[in-house]
Amino acid sequence: MQDTLQTDILVIGSGLAGLAAAWNAAQRGCQVTLLTRASNPTESNTDRAQGGIIYRAPEESPEQLVADILSVGGGLSSPEAARLLSREGPRLVKEILIDELGVPFDFSTENPGQLDLTREAGHSLPRIIHHKDQSGSAIERAFLDRVRSRPNVKVIPHATAVDLLTVSHHSLEPTDVYRLLTCVGAYVLDQTTGKIFSLLAKETILATGGLGSVFLHTTNPPGARGDGIAMAYRAGARCMNMQYIQFHPTALLAPDGCFLISETVRGEGGRLVDRRGKEFMQRFHPDGSLAPRDIAARAIYQTMLESGEPCVYLDITHKPADQLRERFPGIYAVCMERGIDLTREPIPVVPAAHYSCGGIATDDCGRTTVGRLRAAGEVACTGLHGANRLASTSLLECLVWGTRAGAQAAEGIRRGDDFYFPKVADWRYEHEPADPALITQDWLTIQHTMWNYVGLIRSERRLNRAMRILRELDLEIARFYEKCEVSDSIIGLRNGILTAFLILEAAQQSRESRGGHYRIN
Repeated sequence: MQDTLQTDILVIGSGLAGLAAAWNAAQRGCQVTLLTRASNPTESNTDRAQGGIIYRAPEESPEQLVADILSVGGGLSSPEAARLLSREGPRLVKEILIDELGVPFDFSTENPGQLDLTREAGHSLPRIIHHKDQSGSAIERAFLDRVRSRPNVKVIPHATAVDLLTVSHHSLEPTDVYRLLTCVGAYVLDQTTGKIFSLLAKETILATGGLGSVFLHTTNPPGARGDGIAMAYRAGARCMNMQYIQFHPTALLAPDGCFLISETVRGEGGRLVDRRGKEFMQRFHPDGSLAPRDIAARAIYQTMLESGEPCVYLDITHKPADQLRERFPGIYAVCMERGIDLTREPIPVVPAAHYSCGGIATDDCGRTTVGRLRAAGEVACTGLHGANRLASTSLLECLVWGTRAGAQAAEGIRRGDDFYFPKVADWRYEHEPADPALITQDWLTIQHTMWNYVGLIRSERRLNRAMRILRELDLEIARFYEKCEVSDSIIGLRNGILTAFLILEAAQQSRESRGGHYRIN
Protein backbone atom coordinates (compact mmCIF):
# COMPACT_ATOMS: atom_id res chain seq x y z
CA MET A 1 0.00 0.00 0.00
CA GLN A 2 1.24 3.52 -0.80
CA ASP A 3 2.69 5.75 1.89
CA THR A 4 0.07 8.43 1.14
CA LEU A 5 -3.44 8.12 -0.27
CA GLN A 6 -5.99 10.81 -1.01
CA THR A 7 -9.78 10.79 -1.16
CA ASP A 8 -12.67 13.22 -1.18
CA ILE A 9 -14.34 11.83 1.93
CA LEU A 10 -12.85 9.50 4.52
CA VAL A 11 -15.38 7.52 6.58
CA ILE A 12 -13.99 5.66 9.59
CA GLY A 13 -16.38 2.91 10.67
CA SER A 14 -18.69 0.52 8.82
CA GLY A 15 -21.85 0.45 10.96
CA LEU A 16 -25.09 2.05 9.86
CA ALA A 17 -23.91 5.64 10.45
CA GLY A 18 -20.76 5.11 8.38
CA LEU A 19 -22.61 3.29 5.62
CA ALA A 20 -25.33 5.96 5.42
CA ALA A 21 -22.68 8.69 5.24
CA ALA A 22 -20.64 6.88 2.59
CA TRP A 23 -23.67 6.08 0.46
CA ASN A 24 -25.05 9.61 0.48
CA ALA A 25 -21.67 11.17 -0.29
CA ALA A 26 -21.10 8.68 -3.10
CA GLN A 27 -24.52 9.42 -4.57
CA ARG A 28 -23.40 13.01 -4.90
CA GLY A 29 -20.37 12.04 -6.98
CA CYS A 30 -17.66 12.07 -4.28
CA GLN A 31 -14.85 9.56 -4.04
CA VAL A 32 -15.32 7.85 -0.67
CA THR A 33 -12.87 5.69 1.27
CA LEU A 34 -14.39 3.68 4.11
CA LEU A 35 -12.10 2.14 6.72
CA THR A 36 -12.96 -0.76 9.01
CA ARG A 37 -10.72 -2.41 11.59
CA ALA A 38 -12.32 -5.81 11.07
CA SER A 39 -11.79 -8.35 8.32
CA ASN A 40 -15.55 -8.35 7.86
CA PRO A 41 -17.09 -4.85 7.60
CA THR A 42 -20.35 -6.11 9.13
CA GLU A 43 -18.67 -6.42 12.54
CA SER A 44 -20.26 -3.48 14.36
CA ASN A 45 -22.75 -2.50 17.03
CA THR A 46 -25.30 -2.16 14.23
CA ASP A 47 -24.90 -5.83 13.38
CA ARG A 48 -25.63 -6.76 17.01
CA ALA A 49 -28.77 -4.62 17.33
CA GLN A 50 -31.66 -6.98 17.90
CA GLY A 51 -34.85 -5.09 18.68
CA GLY A 52 -35.55 -2.91 15.66
CA ILE A 53 -35.79 0.64 14.41
CA ILE A 54 -38.43 3.27 15.11
CA TYR A 55 -40.90 3.82 12.29
CA ARG A 56 -44.34 5.19 13.11
CA ALA A 57 -47.63 3.96 14.48
CA PRO A 58 -50.84 4.48 12.47
CA GLU A 59 -52.05 8.07 12.80
CA GLU A 60 -49.15 8.89 15.15
CA SER A 61 -48.10 12.54 15.26
CA PRO A 62 -44.38 13.42 15.29
CA GLU A 63 -44.90 15.15 18.65
CA GLN A 64 -45.61 11.83 20.35
CA LEU A 65 -42.14 10.45 19.59
CA VAL A 66 -40.57 13.75 20.64
CA ALA A 67 -42.42 13.58 23.96
CA ASP A 68 -41.19 10.03 24.63
CA ILE A 69 -37.56 10.95 23.82
CA LEU A 70 -37.66 13.98 26.11
CA SER A 71 -39.36 12.03 28.90
CA VAL A 72 -36.79 9.24 28.94
CA GLY A 73 -33.81 11.61 28.48
CA GLY A 74 -33.97 12.91 32.05
CA GLY A 75 -34.69 16.49 31.03
CA LEU A 76 -31.41 16.85 29.12
CA SER A 77 -32.41 15.78 25.59
CA SER A 78 -32.29 18.48 22.93
CA PRO A 79 -35.84 19.23 21.73
CA GLU A 80 -34.41 20.36 18.38
CA ALA A 81 -32.57 17.06 17.90
CA ALA A 82 -35.66 15.09 18.94
CA ARG A 83 -37.83 17.01 16.47
CA LEU A 84 -35.28 16.45 13.69
CA LEU A 85 -35.24 12.71 14.34
CA SER A 86 -39.03 12.52 14.53
CA ARG A 87 -39.46 14.56 11.35
CA GLU A 88 -36.82 12.95 9.13
CA GLY A 89 -36.42 9.46 10.63
CA PRO A 90 -39.62 7.71 9.52
CA ARG A 91 -39.28 9.23 6.05
CA LEU A 92 -35.73 7.90 5.64
CA VAL A 93 -36.76 4.47 6.95
CA LYS A 94 -39.44 4.34 4.25
CA GLU A 95 -37.38 5.78 1.41
CA ILE A 96 -34.04 4.07 2.10
CA LEU A 97 -34.50 0.95 4.20
CA ILE A 98 -37.90 -0.21 2.94
CA ASP A 99 -38.17 1.07 -0.65
CA GLU A 100 -34.52 1.40 -1.76
CA LEU A 101 -32.79 -1.43 0.11
CA GLY A 102 -35.72 -3.77 0.67
CA VAL A 103 -34.76 -4.71 4.23
CA PRO A 104 -36.99 -7.71 5.06
CA PHE A 105 -38.89 -6.30 8.03
CA ASP A 106 -41.55 -8.58 9.52
CA PHE A 107 -45.20 -8.20 8.60
CA SER A 108 -48.12 -8.41 10.98
CA THR A 109 -49.99 -11.71 11.22
CA GLU A 110 -53.10 -9.88 12.44
CA ASN A 111 -53.05 -7.14 9.78
CA PRO A 112 -51.89 -8.68 6.49
CA GLY A 113 -49.86 -6.34 4.32
CA GLN A 114 -48.86 -4.11 7.23
CA LEU A 115 -45.50 -4.06 8.98
CA ASP A 116 -45.50 -5.58 12.45
CA LEU A 117 -45.08 -2.91 15.13
CA THR A 118 -43.82 -3.65 18.61
CA ARG A 119 -43.43 -1.55 21.73
CA GLU A 120 -40.33 -1.21 23.89
CA ALA A 121 -39.55 0.40 27.22
CA GLY A 122 -40.23 4.12 27.42
CA HIS A 123 -42.46 4.18 24.32
CA SER A 124 -46.05 5.30 24.70
CA LEU A 125 -47.24 3.07 21.83
CA PRO A 126 -45.99 0.37 19.41
CA ARG A 127 -43.91 2.02 16.65
CA ILE A 128 -40.85 -0.23 16.17
CA ILE A 129 -40.37 -2.40 13.08
CA HIS A 130 -38.04 -5.38 13.12
CA HIS A 131 -36.63 -8.42 11.37
CA LYS A 132 -37.05 -11.23 13.91
CA ASP A 133 -34.51 -10.45 16.65
CA GLN A 134 -31.78 -9.67 14.10
CA SER A 135 -32.88 -6.27 12.85
CA GLY A 136 -29.47 -4.61 12.87
CA SER A 137 -27.90 -7.47 10.98
CA ALA A 138 -30.56 -7.29 8.25
CA ILE A 139 -30.07 -3.52 7.88
CA GLU A 140 -26.27 -3.75 7.97
CA ARG A 141 -26.02 -6.38 5.25
CA ALA A 142 -28.52 -4.73 2.92
CA PHE A 143 -26.80 -1.36 3.27
CA LEU A 144 -23.27 -2.75 2.94
CA ASP A 145 -24.16 -4.56 -0.28
CA ARG A 146 -25.49 -1.30 -1.74
CA VAL A 147 -22.43 0.70 -0.65
CA ARG A 148 -20.05 -1.88 -2.10
CA SER A 149 -21.87 -1.69 -5.42
CA ARG A 150 -20.85 1.97 -5.84
CA PRO A 151 -17.74 2.26 -8.05
CA ASN A 152 -16.70 5.46 -6.24
CA VAL A 153 -16.59 3.81 -2.81
CA LYS A 154 -13.47 1.96 -1.67
CA VAL A 155 -13.85 -0.24 1.40
CA ILE A 156 -10.56 -1.03 3.17
CA PRO A 157 -10.70 -3.80 5.82
CA HIS A 158 -7.98 -4.54 8.38
CA ALA A 159 -7.35 -0.77 8.62
CA THR A 160 -7.05 0.93 12.01
CA ALA A 161 -7.07 4.72 12.24
CA VAL A 162 -4.16 5.70 14.50
CA ASP A 163 -4.69 9.46 14.82
CA LEU A 164 -6.39 12.28 12.96
CA LEU A 165 -4.22 14.63 10.92
CA THR A 166 -4.81 18.31 11.71
CA VAL A 167 -3.44 21.68 10.64
CA SER A 168 -4.16 25.24 11.79
CA HIS A 169 -7.31 26.70 10.28
CA HIS A 170 -6.12 29.09 7.54
CA SER A 171 -9.35 30.79 6.46
CA LEU A 172 -11.94 31.13 9.19
CA GLU A 173 -15.47 31.89 8.13
CA PRO A 174 -17.47 34.19 10.44
CA THR A 175 -19.55 31.23 11.62
CA ASP A 176 -16.47 29.09 12.23
CA VAL A 177 -14.44 31.25 14.58
CA TYR A 178 -14.38 28.51 17.22
CA ARG A 179 -12.75 26.04 14.83
CA LEU A 180 -9.04 26.54 15.47
CA LEU A 181 -7.96 23.34 13.74
CA THR A 182 -8.81 21.58 10.52
CA CYS A 183 -8.79 17.82 10.02
CA VAL A 184 -7.13 16.70 6.79
CA GLY A 185 -7.39 12.92 7.18
CA ALA A 186 -5.74 10.30 9.35
CA TYR A 187 -2.72 8.12 9.92
CA VAL A 188 -3.86 4.55 9.22
CA LEU A 189 -2.36 1.21 10.24
CA ASP A 190 -2.52 -1.53 7.61
CA GLN A 191 -2.87 -4.55 9.90
CA THR A 192 -1.76 -6.98 7.21
CA THR A 193 1.67 -5.34 6.74
CA GLY A 194 2.16 -3.42 9.97
CA LYS A 195 2.82 -0.26 7.95
CA ILE A 196 1.27 3.12 8.71
CA PHE A 197 0.24 5.36 5.83
CA SER A 198 -1.32 8.80 5.54
CA LEU A 199 -4.83 9.08 4.13
CA LEU A 200 -5.58 12.68 3.19
CA ALA A 201 -9.23 13.70 2.88
CA LYS A 202 -11.21 16.81 2.09
CA GLU A 203 -13.76 15.74 4.73
CA THR A 204 -13.46 13.11 7.47
CA ILE A 205 -16.45 11.44 9.13
CA LEU A 206 -16.01 9.46 12.35
CA ALA A 207 -18.52 6.63 12.72
CA THR A 208 -16.55 4.35 15.02
CA GLY A 209 -19.38 3.37 17.36
CA GLY A 210 -19.33 3.01 21.12
CA LEU A 211 -17.08 2.43 24.11
CA GLY A 212 -18.62 -0.48 26.03
CA SER A 213 -15.36 -2.44 26.11
CA VAL A 214 -13.91 -0.15 28.77
CA PHE A 215 -16.35 -1.86 31.18
CA LEU A 216 -16.07 -5.44 32.42
CA HIS A 217 -19.57 -6.42 31.28
CA THR A 218 -20.83 -5.09 27.97
CA THR A 219 -23.15 -6.02 25.13
CA ASN A 220 -20.79 -4.34 22.64
CA PRO A 221 -18.31 -6.13 20.37
CA PRO A 222 -14.63 -6.12 21.45
CA GLY A 223 -13.84 -3.28 19.05
CA ALA A 224 -16.06 -0.80 20.92
CA ARG A 225 -13.08 0.82 22.64
CA GLY A 226 -13.91 4.51 22.25
CA ASP A 227 -11.43 4.89 19.37
CA GLY A 228 -13.25 7.75 17.65
CA ILE A 229 -13.81 9.70 20.85
CA ALA A 230 -10.14 9.38 21.85
CA MET A 231 -8.86 10.41 18.41
CA ALA A 232 -11.21 13.38 18.22
CA TYR A 233 -10.31 14.53 21.74
CA ARG A 234 -6.59 14.38 20.98
CA ALA A 235 -7.29 16.43 17.84
CA GLY A 236 -8.97 19.15 19.91
CA ALA A 237 -12.66 18.30 19.41
CA ARG A 238 -15.14 19.01 22.18
CA CYS A 239 -16.70 16.00 23.88
CA MET A 240 -19.76 16.21 26.11
CA ASN A 241 -22.10 14.19 28.36
CA MET A 242 -19.51 11.44 28.75
CA GLN A 243 -20.84 10.48 32.21
CA TYR A 244 -24.13 9.22 30.78
CA ILE A 245 -23.50 5.54 30.11
CA GLN A 246 -26.58 3.44 29.48
CA PHE A 247 -26.43 -0.01 31.03
CA HIS A 248 -28.79 -2.44 29.35
CA PRO A 249 -30.88 -4.16 32.01
CA THR A 250 -30.92 -7.61 30.46
CA ALA A 251 -27.77 -9.37 29.28
CA LEU A 252 -27.14 -13.08 29.47
CA LEU A 253 -23.78 -13.45 31.19
CA ALA A 254 -21.72 -16.22 29.63
CA PRO A 255 -18.07 -17.34 29.92
CA ASP A 256 -17.27 -15.76 26.53
CA GLY A 257 -18.92 -12.44 27.41
CA CYS A 258 -22.36 -10.92 27.67
CA PHE A 259 -25.08 -11.56 25.13
CA LEU A 260 -27.81 -8.98 24.76
CA ILE A 261 -31.35 -10.10 25.50
CA SER A 262 -33.31 -7.58 23.48
CA GLU A 263 -35.68 -5.15 25.13
CA THR A 264 -38.24 -6.50 22.69
CA VAL A 265 -38.51 -9.61 24.88
CA ARG A 266 -39.96 -7.35 27.58
CA GLY A 267 -41.93 -5.46 24.97
CA GLU A 268 -43.55 -8.76 23.93
CA GLY A 269 -44.54 -9.59 27.51
CA GLY A 270 -41.37 -10.74 29.28
CA ARG A 271 -41.38 -10.08 33.04
CA LEU A 272 -38.44 -9.41 35.33
CA VAL A 273 -38.61 -11.69 38.37
CA ASP A 274 -36.39 -12.71 41.26
CA ARG A 275 -35.17 -16.23 42.06
CA ARG A 276 -38.55 -17.11 43.55
CA GLY A 277 -40.38 -16.00 40.43
CA LYS A 278 -41.77 -12.83 42.02
CA GLU A 279 -41.99 -9.66 39.93
CA PHE A 280 -40.13 -6.77 41.58
CA MET A 281 -40.15 -3.87 39.13
CA GLN A 282 -43.45 -2.33 40.26
CA ARG A 283 -41.81 -1.00 43.43
CA PHE A 284 -39.31 0.92 41.29
CA HIS A 285 -41.50 2.26 38.45
CA PRO A 286 -45.20 2.24 37.51
CA ASP A 287 -44.38 0.74 34.10
CA GLY A 288 -42.93 -2.33 35.82
CA SER A 289 -40.77 -4.42 33.50
CA LEU A 290 -41.15 -1.79 30.76
CA ALA A 291 -39.51 0.95 32.84
CA PRO A 292 -36.83 3.04 31.08
CA ARG A 293 -33.47 1.35 30.84
CA ASP A 294 -31.62 3.37 33.46
CA ILE A 295 -34.28 2.70 36.09
CA ALA A 296 -34.59 -0.97 35.18
CA ALA A 297 -30.82 -1.53 35.23
CA ARG A 298 -30.42 0.04 38.68
CA ALA A 299 -33.46 -1.82 39.97
CA ILE A 300 -31.94 -5.13 38.88
CA TYR A 301 -28.60 -4.16 40.40
CA GLN A 302 -30.27 -3.18 43.68
CA THR A 303 -32.32 -6.40 43.75
CA MET A 304 -29.15 -8.43 43.22
CA LEU A 305 -27.42 -6.62 46.10
CA GLU A 306 -30.40 -7.11 48.42
CA SER A 307 -30.78 -10.81 47.62
CA GLY A 308 -27.12 -11.67 47.32
CA GLU A 309 -27.94 -13.42 44.05
CA PRO A 310 -25.67 -13.12 40.98
CA CYS A 311 -28.56 -12.30 38.64
CA VAL A 312 -32.30 -11.84 38.22
CA TYR A 313 -34.50 -13.56 35.63
CA LEU A 314 -36.46 -12.62 32.54
CA ASP A 315 -39.54 -14.83 32.25
CA ILE A 316 -41.55 -15.11 29.04
CA THR A 317 -42.58 -18.75 29.43
CA HIS A 318 -46.26 -17.76 29.49
CA LYS A 319 -46.09 -17.14 25.72
CA PRO A 320 -46.57 -19.98 23.19
CA ALA A 321 -43.30 -21.78 22.49
CA ASP A 322 -43.69 -21.73 18.72
CA GLN A 323 -44.33 -17.99 18.80
CA LEU A 324 -41.17 -17.38 20.81
CA ARG A 325 -39.00 -19.50 18.53
CA GLU A 326 -40.39 -17.64 15.50
CA ARG A 327 -40.04 -14.15 17.02
CA PHE A 328 -36.66 -14.58 18.71
CA PRO A 329 -34.68 -17.18 16.72
CA GLY A 330 -31.27 -15.66 17.48
CA ILE A 331 -31.85 -15.27 21.21
CA TYR A 332 -33.45 -18.73 21.39
CA ALA A 333 -30.46 -20.33 19.65
CA VAL A 334 -27.87 -18.64 21.88
CA CYS A 335 -29.79 -19.52 25.04
CA MET A 336 -30.10 -23.14 23.93
CA GLU A 337 -26.33 -23.26 23.32
CA ARG A 338 -25.94 -22.30 26.97
CA GLY A 339 -28.45 -24.87 28.18
CA ILE A 340 -31.41 -22.50 28.67
CA ASP A 341 -34.74 -23.12 26.97
CA LEU A 342 -36.49 -19.75 27.18
CA THR A 343 -39.82 -21.35 26.25
CA ARG A 344 -39.71 -23.43 29.46
CA GLU A 345 -37.54 -21.54 31.95
CA PRO A 346 -36.64 -17.92 32.75
CA ILE A 347 -33.41 -16.41 31.40
CA PRO A 348 -30.78 -15.36 34.00
CA VAL A 349 -29.84 -11.74 33.25
CA VAL A 350 -27.58 -8.97 34.56
CA PRO A 351 -27.06 -5.34 33.53
CA ALA A 352 -24.22 -4.58 31.11
CA ALA A 353 -22.69 -1.44 29.57
CA HIS A 354 -24.62 -0.90 26.38
CA TYR A 355 -24.60 2.62 24.97
CA SER A 356 -22.82 5.94 25.40
CA CYS A 357 -25.30 8.84 25.41
CA GLY A 358 -22.40 11.29 25.23
CA GLY A 359 -19.57 11.61 22.75
CA ILE A 360 -18.11 14.09 20.29
CA ALA A 361 -20.24 17.24 20.29
CA THR A 362 -21.88 17.79 16.89
CA ASP A 363 -24.50 19.97 15.25
CA ASP A 364 -27.47 18.80 13.18
CA CYS A 365 -25.20 17.87 10.24
CA GLY A 366 -22.51 16.10 12.26
CA ARG A 367 -20.03 18.99 12.31
CA THR A 368 -17.60 18.99 15.24
CA THR A 369 -15.54 21.82 16.71
CA VAL A 370 -12.67 20.78 14.41
CA GLY A 371 -13.01 21.95 10.82
CA ARG A 372 -13.71 19.34 8.11
CA LEU A 373 -14.33 16.72 10.80
CA ARG A 374 -17.79 15.25 11.32
CA ALA A 375 -19.12 12.47 13.53
CA ALA A 376 -22.28 10.37 13.37
CA GLY A 377 -23.82 7.52 15.32
CA GLU A 378 -22.90 6.48 18.83
CA VAL A 379 -19.50 8.18 18.70
CA ALA A 380 -21.28 11.55 18.40
CA CYS A 381 -23.35 13.53 20.88
CA THR A 382 -26.15 15.37 19.11
CA GLY A 383 -28.00 16.00 22.38
CA LEU A 384 -30.75 13.63 21.27
CA HIS A 385 -30.44 11.13 24.11
CA GLY A 386 -29.78 13.50 27.00
CA ALA A 387 -29.02 11.45 30.11
CA ASN A 388 -30.67 8.24 28.89
CA ARG A 389 -31.49 6.84 25.46
CA LEU A 390 -35.00 5.82 24.44
CA ALA A 391 -35.03 2.23 23.15
CA SER A 392 -34.50 1.73 19.40
CA THR A 393 -33.52 5.34 18.73
CA SER A 394 -29.89 4.34 18.09
CA LEU A 395 -30.32 2.87 14.60
CA LEU A 396 -32.63 5.71 13.60
CA GLU A 397 -30.08 8.27 14.82
CA CYS A 398 -27.38 6.54 12.75
CA LEU A 399 -29.59 6.68 9.67
CA VAL A 400 -30.60 10.33 10.10
CA TRP A 401 -27.26 11.85 11.11
CA GLY A 402 -25.20 9.54 8.87
CA THR A 403 -27.32 10.63 5.92
CA ARG A 404 -27.03 14.32 6.84
CA ALA A 405 -23.28 14.14 7.52
CA GLY A 406 -22.56 12.43 4.20
CA ALA A 407 -24.76 14.80 2.23
CA GLN A 408 -23.39 17.96 3.85
CA ALA A 409 -19.77 16.83 3.61
CA ALA A 410 -20.26 16.39 -0.12
CA GLU A 411 -21.64 19.90 -0.65
CA GLY A 412 -18.33 21.76 -0.41
CA ILE A 413 -16.67 19.24 -2.67
CA ARG A 414 -19.40 19.63 -5.28
CA ARG A 415 -19.03 23.42 -5.10
CA GLY A 416 -15.36 23.07 -5.89
CA ASP A 417 -14.16 24.58 -2.60
CA ASP A 418 -10.41 24.88 -2.16
CA PHE A 419 -9.04 22.24 0.23
CA TYR A 420 -5.57 22.63 1.69
CA PHE A 421 -3.40 19.52 2.12
CA PRO A 422 -0.11 19.74 4.01
CA LYS A 423 2.97 17.62 3.53
CA VAL A 424 2.63 14.88 6.14
CA ALA A 425 5.64 13.56 8.01
CA ASP A 426 6.47 9.89 7.68
CA TRP A 427 5.57 7.70 10.61
CA ARG A 428 8.47 7.02 12.99
CA TYR A 429 8.55 3.30 13.74
CA GLU A 430 9.56 1.60 16.97
CA HIS A 431 10.40 -2.09 16.84
CA GLU A 432 10.24 -3.29 20.44
CA PRO A 433 7.61 -6.06 20.48
CA ALA A 434 4.61 -5.56 22.74
CA ASP A 435 4.07 -8.04 25.55
CA PRO A 436 0.51 -9.41 25.09
CA ALA A 437 0.33 -10.32 28.79
CA LEU A 438 0.78 -6.65 29.72
CA ILE A 439 -1.88 -5.55 27.25
CA THR A 440 -4.34 -8.10 28.62
CA GLN A 441 -3.66 -7.13 32.22
CA ASP A 442 -3.96 -3.41 31.46
CA TRP A 443 -7.34 -3.97 29.82
CA LEU A 444 -8.53 -5.98 32.79
CA THR A 445 -7.48 -3.18 35.13
CA ILE A 446 -9.40 -0.63 33.07
CA GLN A 447 -12.49 -2.82 32.82
CA HIS A 448 -12.65 -3.85 36.48
CA THR A 449 -11.98 -0.30 37.66
CA MET A 450 -14.67 1.19 35.45
CA TRP A 451 -17.21 -1.51 36.35
CA ASN A 452 -16.68 -1.38 40.11
CA TYR A 453 -16.17 2.36 40.60
CA VAL A 454 -17.64 4.15 37.56
CA GLY A 455 -20.51 1.79 36.84
CA LEU A 456 -24.21 1.69 37.66
CA ILE A 457 -23.92 3.42 41.05
CA ARG A 458 -21.14 5.94 41.68
CA SER A 459 -19.84 7.72 44.77
CA GLU A 460 -17.11 10.23 45.49
CA ARG A 461 -14.99 7.59 47.19
CA ARG A 462 -15.34 5.15 44.30
CA LEU A 463 -14.58 7.81 41.69
CA ASN A 464 -11.51 9.03 43.58
CA ARG A 465 -10.16 5.50 43.82
CA ALA A 466 -10.74 5.00 40.10
CA MET A 467 -8.81 8.20 39.38
CA ARG A 468 -5.79 7.03 41.39
CA ILE A 469 -5.73 3.67 39.61
CA LEU A 470 -6.20 5.04 36.11
CA ARG A 471 -3.64 7.84 36.50
CA GLU A 472 -0.90 5.36 37.31
CA LEU A 473 -1.98 3.04 34.53
CA ASP A 474 -2.11 5.90 32.03
CA LEU A 475 1.58 6.63 32.60
CA GLU A 476 2.48 2.99 32.01
CA ILE A 477 0.42 2.80 28.81
CA ALA A 478 1.95 6.05 27.51
CA ARG A 479 5.46 4.61 27.93
CA PHE A 480 4.28 1.39 26.33
CA TYR A 481 2.90 3.24 23.30
CA GLU A 482 6.07 5.30 22.81
CA LYS A 483 8.44 2.33 22.81
CA CYS A 484 6.52 -0.57 21.27
CA GLU A 485 5.77 -1.51 17.71
CA VAL A 486 2.34 -0.07 16.92
CA SER A 487 -0.44 -2.63 16.50
CA ASP A 488 -4.22 -2.59 16.61
CA SER A 489 -4.14 -3.82 20.21
CA ILE A 490 -1.72 -1.08 21.31
CA ILE A 491 -3.83 1.57 19.57
CA GLY A 492 -6.98 0.23 21.25
CA LEU A 493 -5.36 0.24 24.69
CA ARG A 494 -4.21 3.84 24.26
CA ASN A 495 -7.69 4.89 23.18
CA GLY A 496 -9.38 2.84 25.88
CA ILE A 497 -7.54 4.46 28.79
CA LEU A 498 -8.25 7.97 27.44
CA THR A 499 -11.93 7.17 26.94
CA ALA A 500 -12.14 5.78 30.48
CA PHE A 501 -10.58 9.00 31.78
CA LEU A 502 -13.11 11.15 29.92
CA ILE A 503 -16.01 9.19 31.44
CA LEU A 504 -14.46 9.33 34.91
CA GLU A 505 -13.71 13.06 34.80
CA ALA A 506 -17.25 13.87 33.65
CA ALA A 507 -18.68 11.66 36.40
CA GLN A 508 -16.57 13.42 39.04
CA GLN A 509 -17.68 16.87 37.90
CA SER A 510 -21.38 15.99 37.70
CA ARG A 511 -22.83 15.66 41.19
CA GLU A 512 -26.48 15.48 40.12
CA SER A 513 -27.96 12.04 39.43
CA ARG A 514 -29.67 11.85 36.06
CA GLY A 515 -30.35 8.98 33.70
CA GLY A 516 -27.24 6.87 33.17
CA HIS A 517 -25.26 8.82 35.78
CA TYR A 518 -26.31 7.90 39.31
CA ARG A 519 -24.42 9.07 42.40
CA ILE A 520 -25.12 8.19 46.01
CA ASN A 521 -22.94 11.08 47.26
